[in-house]
Order: sequence, then C-alpha cells, then structure tokens
Amino acid sequence: MNAKANLMTEGSIRKKLIGFAFPLFLGNLFQQLYNAVDSLIVGNFAGSNALAAVSSAGNLIFLFVGFFNGISMGAGVVIARFIGAEDKKNTEIAVHTTVMLGLISSLLMTVVGVGLTPWILKMMSTPDVVYEQSVMYFRVYFAGSLGFVMYNVFMGILQASGDSKHPLYYLMFSSLINVVLDLILIAGFHMGVGAAAFATVMSQLSSALLCLRRLMKVEADYRIVFKKLGMTAKMTKRILNFGLPSGLQNSIMAFSNVVIQSYINSFGELAMAGIGAYVKVEGFMFIPVTSFCMAITTFVSQNVGAGKTDRMKKGVFFGAFCTLATAEVMGVLLFVFAEPLVRMFDTNPDVIFYGVERAHIVTLFFFMCAFTHFMSAVLRGIGKPMVPMYVFLFCWCVARVLILTISSLYVHTIYMTYVVYPITWTISSVVLILYYLFLKKKETRA
Repeated sequence: MNAKANLMTEGSIRKKLIGFAFPLFLGNLFQQLYNAVDSLIVGNFAGSNALAAVSSAGNLIFLFVGFFNGISMGAGVVIARFIGAEDKKNTEIAVHTTVMLGLISSLLMTVVGVGLTPWILKMMSTPDVVYEQSVMYFRVYFAGSLGFVMYNVFMGILQASGDSKHPLYYLMFSSLINVVLDLILIAGFHMGVGAAAFATVMSQLSSALLCLRRLMKVEADYRIVFKKLGMTAKMTKRILNFGLPSGLQNSIMAFSNVVIQSYINSFGELAMAGIGAYVKVEGFMFIPVTSFCMAITTFVSQNVGAGKTDRMKKGVFFGAFCTLATAEVMGVLLFVFAEPLVRMFDTNPDVIFYGVERAHIVTLFFFMCAFTHFMSAVLRGIGKPMVPMYVFLFCWCVARVLILTISSLYVHTIYMTYVVYPITWTISSVVLILYYLFLKKKETRA
C-alpha cells in the first residue's frame, strides 16, 4: 500500500484547506455521535435521571481525555513539520515515540479514571439520584481508555501526513457499531448507562484498530513498525514541549466546565439533563469550527517546516474567515431551532426549558469562541503553544471560577452558568487580538 504524504505546502490554498477540513468535519460529526446517540437512546428509553448521568459525563471525561489528546495534537505538529521538511529519519522517530507515549497514557488513564471517579463525582455535588449511574458510566468508559487514547494518537499521525479521509471512513464504521450496540443493549435489553459506555468503548476501539492497520501497511515515512517502537529523550522532550501546553489547555477548559457543572448540579437532575442535552447539540454545531482549526494547525505546521511563511499567512487569513463565518451561522441556527433540537433528547418540559434558556443566551456569541480556538490552533502550528495555554488558564478557567464564586455570594442563579461563557470568550478574544498585533509589530521591526 503506497501512500505519499499529502503536502499542504503547494497547490491551491483554498482547495487544500477545504479538501482537508471537509473529511475532518464528517469525522468529527460521527465522533460527536458517540455521546449524542448514547444520550438520545438513554433519554428516550431509560429516563431523565439516566440522561442526567450520561450528560454530566462529557466535562469530566474531557478533563482526562483532553490532556492526553493535547499530547497527541502536539505530536501531530512535530510530525507534520518533519513531513513538510521531508525529513524521513525524524518522521519515523517522532511517530514511534508518539505511539509509545500513547500506550503509557492509556494505562495511566485507566488507573486514574477508574480509581478517582467516585471522589470526583462527590466533589462535583452529583445528586444522589444519579450518583450510582454516573459512577457506572465513568468506570466502564475509563476501563476502555486504550481505545480512545490510541485512536486519537493514530488519527493525529494520519492527519499530520495530510490524510483526513481514512479516519473518516473508520469513524463512520465505528459509529454504526455504537448505534447498533446502543439499540441492542439499552433499547432491547434495558441494560442502562453502563451499556451505553460499553458501546462507546467498543466502537472507539474498533476505529483505533482500523487506523493501526492502515499505519502498519502504508508505504511511507510515517509507517508504524512494532520493532521500532521506543522513546528517545530528545524526541520525547520535543513532543512534550508542543503537547503539554495543548494538553494542559484542554484540561484547563475541562476543569472550568467541571466547576460550572458542579454549580449546575446544585439545581437538580432536570437542569443537568436540559443543559446536558443542549451541550450535545452545541457540540454538533461547533464541528465545522473544530474542523477548520484542526486543518489550520496541520497547514501552518507543514508550511513552517517548509519555510513558506507567506503561504502560511494567506492560509491563516482564509481559514479565519471560514471559521468565524461558519460559527456565527451555526449560532443563529441553534438560537432559532433550540427547542426542537433539545426535545429530541427529552420531552420533559422542564428539561427543555433549561436547554433552550442556555441556547438563547450563548449562541449569538459563537464567533468569539471560534476566534479563540482558531488563533490557538495557529499559534500551536507556528510553535507558540504556551500562549493559548495561558490565555485559556486565566480567561477560561480563573476568570470563570472567580465570576461564579463572587456572584454566588450575592445570588444563587443558574443564569450565571450561561453568561459566564460569552464573557470569557470575549476576554480571551481581546487578549489574542492584542497578542497577534504584538507579533505583527515585532515582525515588522525585525
């Protein structure tokens, strides 16, 4: 199976970016189906309490998974640079070091996730009526850490090579497995939230194995050969220099959301279910943004590796326009169709009320959130991953916790969990605009 890396250092910028981003969009769409299908089937066949248990899973899972995914993102930047520079030796070393890091991360994820789940759920003020179901969901999910960690590692390698199509095919297949297992185990045998987690784990494991098969058979510099697996100190340090800031950035985002989730939990299981359903819908709406951000990181990384700065800048400008415009269109659509979309997950009027209420406050500010994510992707690509990490730490974590903590001293209202998002999106956007202007001024002086 011969395959040459899809270099984004030549050819039409528009065609390269859109051609790379579109399969990513479809892939992210199917990946989002993992949790959404769980919630749809659980909400309709197991009730609001079960939906609340599954809905609260997202933030806590991303707290752990996001860190290791960030490492994979950093590794992808390093690999993409070597591919762009056509450096065969370092490409091979980077790929096999990344795989070893993924295997070690899988083990850590399993031990930490399974062991700390009950304690974390207690800290999040999870209501007693959903506590046992939440513990079951998380423990089954984290027991299958190998599947979703290694899938993200393998997908990162493929995307660094410019291949966004094969991960899409594998996700389509694994999503079908997820849906079938959910219907059989939950709708058919009424096995509950543990079965929903099991279905997700098995589907992710299948996509990881398909990616691995592709990477073992491809005739290219990024081919995986088991006897070459290992870690060199130099390459590990390089990958972690890029990956740790991205991983910490993801965990910072998740931690702030866990804090907000604990605040939401204090309003009961109906609020948890309603806002959880909204978050699932929001995840779908943000898929185009996520796809363009993933594409721009690979584009920037390869062109930086090839020394094509002017081409990189043109791609950033085009990508920014596509990302912001798409985000706002999605925001308007969600604002208008929030009620029927939330109703798909649960027909309880109170659940729908909470979901729609959140949508009507945050959706029109999606472009601010998109701008922050896009600039973070660009900065990772050019080798400045620490900057977005600090922005997310102070603007999305510290600021959110402070706003909720201070406001709760005067009034205990769920509205604060809604407005805290647009406020912090705006702050981070302003900070990144100022930093970008600083870089341009510095470049002009040089």
